[in-house]
Amino acid sequence: MLGRRASQAGAERWLSPRISPLVDAYNAVSVLYGVPIGGEDLDLYQGVPRLLIAKGAEPFDTIQQGEMVIEHPEPGEVIWCDDAGVTCRRWNWRQGRRTMVTVHTRAMWLVLEALGPMSAKQMTATGEHLMGLIQALCPGARIETARIDESTTSRVP
Repeated sequence: MLGRRASQAGAERWLSPRISPLVDAYNAVSVLYGVPIGGEDLDLYQGVPRLLIAKGAEPFDTIQQGEMVIEHPEPGEVIWCDDAGVTCRRWNWRQGRRTMVTVHTRAMWLVLEALGPMSAKQMTATGEHLMGLIQALCPGARIETARIDESTTSRVP
């Protein structure tokens, strides 16, 4: 169910107003491969990104009916966060506004989520396609990759 919702969110982002060519690129790859991909402006992070289980009190900034509001994830929900609060809810499905990628973003990190039954080989191909687009859009960009799974113990990125 999560994979279907994440892919749907990607399709909705693709049909949304454009933010930047990089956002267009990762949304296109997300839709093409059916892989949830989210981008974050790393310069806007406070501390390092962490993948956690929400307690339910963490702040999450979003927009409702054109107005900025603060929500809180449900207890037990999987969230990405930094020292200031939630940056993305429900794994990589609902991104916040505070760390969103804009045309002014100069340092970013992307999360590609492998949902079953996607193989490691398919995920690698997805990542390589996206890296090629980033290199074409941003010649000379420094790109680093890391795999995060149940055996990962270090902080990311």
